[in-house]
Amino acid sequence: MSFDADEEILQDFLVEAGEILELLSEQLVELESRPDDMDLLNAIFRGFHTVKGGAGFLQLNELVECCHIAENVFDILRKGERRVTPELMDVVLQALDAVNEMFSQVRERTEPTPAAPELLAALSRLAEPESADEAAVAEPEPEPEPAVEEPASGDITDSEFEQLLNAIGEQPAAEAAAPGGGGDEITDDEFEALLDQLHGKGKFAGAVEEPAAVAAPKPAAAAPAKKAEAKKVEPAKPVAKPEPAKPAAPAAAPAAGGGASEAETTVRVDTARLDEIMNMVGELVLVRNRLVRLGLNSEDEAMAKAVSNLDVVTADLQTAVMKTRMQPIKKVFGRFPRLVRDLARNLKKEINLELVGEETDLDKNLVEALADPLVHLVRNAVDHGVETPEDREAAGKPRTGRVVLSAEQEGDHILLMITDDGKGMDADVLRAKAVEKGLLDKDAAERLSELECYNLIFAPGFSTKTEISDVSGRGVGMDVVKTKISQLNGTVNVFSQKGQGSRIVIKVPLTLAIMPTLMVMLGNQAFAFPLVNVNEIFHLDLSRTNVVDGQEVVIVRDKALPLFYLKRWLVPQAFQEDQREGHVVILTVGSQRIGFVVDQLVGQEEVVIKPLGKMLQGTPGMSGATITGDGRIALILDVPSMLKRYARRG
Repeated sequence: MSFDADEEILQDFLVEAGEILELLSEQLVELESRPDDMDLLNAIFRGFHTVKGGAGFLQLNELVECCHIAENVFDILRKGERRVTPELMDVVLQALDAVNEMFSQVRERTEPTPAAPELLAALSRLAEPESADEAAVAEPEPEPEPAVEEPASGDITDSEFEQLLNAIGEQPAAEAAAPGGGGDEITDDEFEALLDQLHGKGKFAGAVEEPAAVAAPKPAAAAPAKKAEAKKVEPAKPVAKPEPAKPAAPAAAPAAGGGASEAETTVRVDTARLDEIMNMVGELVLVRNRLVRLGLNSEDEAMAKAVSNLDVVTADLQTAVMKTRMQPIKKVFGRFPRLVRDLARNLKKEINLELVGEETDLDKNLVEALADPLVHLVRNAVDHGVETPEDREAAGKPRTGRVVLSAEQEGDHILLMITDDGKGMDADVLRAKAVEKGLLDKDAAERLSELECYNLIFAPGFSTKTEISDVSGRGVGMDVVKTKISQLNGTVNVFSQKGQGSRIVIKVPLTLAIMPTLMVMLGNQAFAFPLVNVNEIFHLDLSRTNVVDGQEVVIVRDKALPLFYLKRWLVPQAFQEDQREGHVVILTVGSQRIGFVVDQLVGQEEVVIKPLGKMLQGTPGMSGATITGDGRIALILDVPSMLKRYARRG
């Protein structure tokens, strides 16, 4: 590949082809359940066709070759000369993997590695009609579309398109000749006009669309189904006319008219710049907090009004900047149809995956961070949750299992749920396992509620499997999932019903950059609890506490909650053993509630998390620092790691 190609054209290809390849992964899995859906077959055909065309412009010959053969396979399928089978889909999905691998290499500006010859050979065999009789009737090398219509309407024909690709590849014109093309090379004017058209729209789909002979009857067949209406392909027609006299002028007119409006309303921005803006807004929030605090103590009415206005504008700006960083959770969900399909086939299970709320938006950093935990949880649901078809039948269930992955916004949080209709979990088995592993003694295990039993699976090294499969082990790595979600200031809980299935609920904030906290004081040092963990607050006479199993507890609504003196851990030199009263903050950590004694409650404050300096990084119980409204530095507490560090030391 020549990487000195126009960077803008390359960027357009990466964006356009990236969207198409993501969509192809879902469409191919869908095709297995709807093998006779002509719209779907056409959409997949056009997807490979469009990526091939864009790769041709950039002389990515390895990518062109693989897409071309895959395109031929779908041409045979839509002609009805071959049937969709699981074996065929295995090969096609491998081809898509190879295309994705090459695409990633192009994105990193390295030479793409060609697809394995065995894969291309297997794909080529599928690109021929099924029976020998049909093979004799059909053309030996079927082109993607037969050029049957005259280009009277101005659509580019197959032969002209092939000539264009060959011209770019500097192949002899004789090779480019095709029936109806007359063997003439494309003129410089025509080629320039086509490049102008490409620049005008910034979209490859329009530039390399399939001829109207196929496209016209089925508009729904466009590769990215949702964007089919937005991408107008009409402006391409004047450019493609084989009249070299005036192709450029008509190309410019439609681009400036109907086509350009879409390009002008969207701008591609580097994510590093968005991070920089978010950081500056964070600084502004800190200044706002400081001014609001000063304004409260001011007698000047005009000053108070100005600060109040600044407060509102800063909040609006913060929301607007957050929205620019938002991405639909679909970016993560898109990988699951393929993952579940391959896993179910490997485990000889029948499973339907349902995706709900794919359009739910959340911060781009969270989208990336949630990918691994969700993959692990979905694999667990498929491997350990859903039974084999035979077991399901014996239990009176349908042979096909169901896994639902859903997302929804709830206030300033996102709820993610992984639900399966499998065998569920047995609380008694989990209790026994916890005792056997030495996590709990028998009495403590008996006192656990069913919900607390289910959440035992997040304990490090906890597994109920007698044999660990190579796919995943229920509980193996589940503690890693829990840790990852906790790092995102989120919570994860498990609900299950024996024989009916399980549901894992994850709750994470919309953004990681700015966090609502409860500010408290220990002596003269400020600390902040993430507000998501805070359950309730009350003042307590510390003589009313009890001791159970050597642990001090406080009774809240007939339930004993462990009580810890935060000062003893974090400011030991200022701790007094005979403290008689204090404020208690009840926090929820996983499925457990815990009380912390603090000296003073400052109140709720939105903070910008700043990473700790190199010397303090990795300090147990600290996730970062911030500047408070009154200008002091406050440490932000990481409650799970703090408990792990101090509570077990007793």
